[in-house]
Amino acid sequence: MLEYVPTDSVLFSIFLIFTGAAVLATVALYLRQAMLIAYIVLGAALGPYGFALISDAKLIQDIAHVGIIFLLFLLGLNLAPRKLIILFKKTLVVTLVSAIMFALTGYLLARLLGFGNQDAVIIGVACVFSSTIIGLKLLPTTVLHHKHTGEVIVSVLLLQDLIAIGALLVFEGLDQNSQAVTYIAVLVAGLPLLCLFAYFFERWVLRRLLLQFDRIQEYIFLVSIGWCLGMAQLAFSAGFSYEIGAFIGGVALASSPIAYFISDSLRPLRDFFLVMFFFAVGAGFNLANFSSILFPAVVLCTVLMCIKPLVFKFVLIRVSESPHLGWETGIRLGQLSEFSLLLIVVALSSGLISSQAADAIQLATIFSFAVSSCWIVLRYPTPIAVSDKLRRD
Repeated sequence: MLEYVPTDSVLFSIFLIFTGAAVLATVALYLRQAMLIAYIVLGAALGPYGFALISDAKLIQDIAHVGIIFLLFLLGLNLAPRKLIILFKKTLVVTLVSAIMFALTGYLLARLLGFGNQDAVIIGVACVFSSTIIGLKLLPTTVLHHKHTGEVIVSVLLLQDLIAIGALLVFEGLDQNSQAVTYIAVLVAGLPLLCLFAYFFERWVLRRLLLQFDRIQEYIFLVSIGWCLGMAQLAFSAGFSYEIGAFIGGVALASSPIAYFISDSLRPLRDFFLVMFFFAVGAGFNLANFSSILFPAVVLCTVLMCIKPLVFKFVLIRVSESPHLGWETGIRLGQLSEFSLLLIVVALSSGLISSQAADAIQLATIFSFAVSSCWIVLRYPTPIAVSDKLRRD
């Protein structure tokens, strides 16, 4: 016997999200856009400020939070200590200099647009990052991954992600208000202890278990998820965020011989929850403020997308890279980031940024996703290139 499913149920919400996402993602691909834009647009349309077909945005945000945890866990899995050393040698100067210039640009723009000093500082931080998802998914699946251009892009993105982790820690500290001294003490004492626990537990327990039962894929999948969520909960209990714990857990597991297999097997689960995250970003966007934030969002998007290629070209030339590589890197990394959205969400929930400033940088990020995707697809080789020649390059 068929049962009636209420329209406010989790099942109905998931049906709307993934059926709608499939439809809009198809449209996005035909328009040569990144699919995450479809998820955000869908959230704005179906969420509380749109048609309100999904009114419990808090539930979706809680589910989406798991996606961010998995995203940072997988990020950590790609950051083996040896690889980190190589990345620091290659692109540390490029990443730090460009980050400072982007932060100053974002801050000055925000002040010129009339935002307060604290809003401008957080907007400046959000402007530092480029989208890991767009940057990596629009790299072609052929030879560019193994070329120097691809190496530089991946290196810059990973180092930017490390800066984003640091920014999350700072935002958590600012949220403590009167307990800031206590938080700093916990950070200084607790973070090294958390890292040491993760290192030794992985070395003495996890590695032995995974190597002994490496033929049982279901077991590896289960242990990996348990380790990710367990480290997230341990970090939260110690006074940090879930995301920091998941990231540390990923880094600890990165030196495992089967780290690549774990990363590959968890990607579908991460993508499932990331659809939820981007939907939640759109669902939390107040369409009533659209007209008041349109101008600052367009200005932020336009200026940053013009500045980023120039800065990357300038900095990369100074470290003996070719002008062509610098320009291509800048265009491929010219947008804002999903970490910009995450940091703004954290800052807004902590009361560190006004809702108008948060909406403005979120809209600027969405615009930059759309414009950047078109720019890259029309000019450079990508998996969804507009010509056969660009697909083959």
